[in-house]
Amino acid sequence: MRLIYNFLVYVVIVLSPLIIIYRIFKRKESSKRFLEKFSINKGKRKQGKLIWFHCSSVGEFLSIVPLIQEFEKIKKINQILITTSTLSSSKIFEKYKFKKTFHQFYPLDNIHLVKNFLNYWRPSSVFFVESEIWPTMISELNKRKIKILLINARMSEKSFKRWFSIKYFGKNIFEKFDYIFPQNKETFLFFKKLGIKKIKLLGNLKFISKHDDKLKKINKKYFKNKVVLCAASTHHNEEETFANLHIKYKKKLPNLFTIIIPRHIERTSEITQMLDKKNLKFAKHSENKKDYKNCDVYIVDSYGESKSFYKISNIVFLGGSLVPKGGQNPLEALRFGCNILHGKHTFNFKDVYKMLEKEKLSSKVKSGKDLEKEALNLLNNKRNNLKKIKKLKKIGDLILKKNLNELRKVI
Repeated sequence: MRLIYNFLVYVVIVLSPLIIIYRIFKRKESSKRFLEKFSINKGKRKQGKLIWFHCSSVGEFLSIVPLIQEFEKIKKINQILITTSTLSSSKIFEKYKFKKTFHQFYPLDNIHLVKNFLNYWRPSSVFFVESEIWPTMISELNKRKIKILLINARMSEKSFKRWFSIKYFGKNIFEKFDYIFPQNKETFLFFKKLGIKKIKLLGNLKFISKHDDKLKKINKKYFKNKVVLCAASTHHNEEETFANLHIKYKKKLPNLFTIIIPRHIERTSEITQMLDKKNLKFAKHSENKKDYKNCDVYIVDSYGESKSFYKISNIVFLGGSLVPKGGQNPLEALRFGCNILHGKHTFNFKDVYKMLEKEKLSSKVKSGKDLEKEALNLLNNKRNNLKKIKKLKKIGDLILKKNLNELRKVI
């Protein structure tokens, strides 16, 4: 199994020039920083203790921001390295003004690149986030006796079945972690069934609220006296659903204003073409216009600004859930008192949505007609969720405390 994996990694490396050119063309890769993925390191390694967090993309990175903020206060930690795999996550990272923390792109999982990366950065402890499992890197860290943890670990039923089918290989990799902290009971049980013993349930880091987030100011006067419907982290086909919704609702709610925040901003031109065909007037956030009087749809075509728009929205729909992508994290929007809507495909946040539905903090829609009915109902009758939101904040504070206590033991 390991030989097959290593062979596939070499195939990726051979094809990588073509892959990277394509991704740069599609605005999914940095033309200036792609060499970091081949372990050509641009950052400077300072003297002293360096700890390393690796996460896949935006959601995973945002979930560890409260941990980073706390670890930056610890004097014996000289540097914190953050690696991610996506361009969008690097752009979000830039919006945080960390003092000790810097960002690199994660290298390809080839033994030569991995060794070069570790020889340069020399981390004292490593924290992989959620479902980031890279066999070559994990094995090399284990050989060097560097402490390695899997935090906020997440395993879907589909992933479990895949790991269970190669149980010996999977167990061999997972046992190399010094400890695994699952984010929910389902993941905890899956690891148990794989025969992993060093596991402890600490709760989902995504319940933690980031206390000192600075929202980028948007001029509220442009949205004054508007009924704001926000569709966030949307994927292909979901934007069209809300364009149709806007057309239908406009007759009943003439002051309706729809905000679309696509999951991938490189899809903006695709969205504007669709809106043009429907004769909907739109504006892009990057245009920085001074008047939105005749605007139907507002497209947020920049990263890291969702929360500013949650603050002015009556309803927030979380994308990736009308289409089978697994949904997006609803907790940020909820903290601003928004009414939450989502589709039926929420397997990436199963425990979160289950809790919100139980507390009547979110509503699931199964079809376009269902969405029309539920959204109109919420636009006319906004819930008061403040007491329940405070309860969630307390849960988040407890989860942060538990994780910090465990991670400090390693550091």
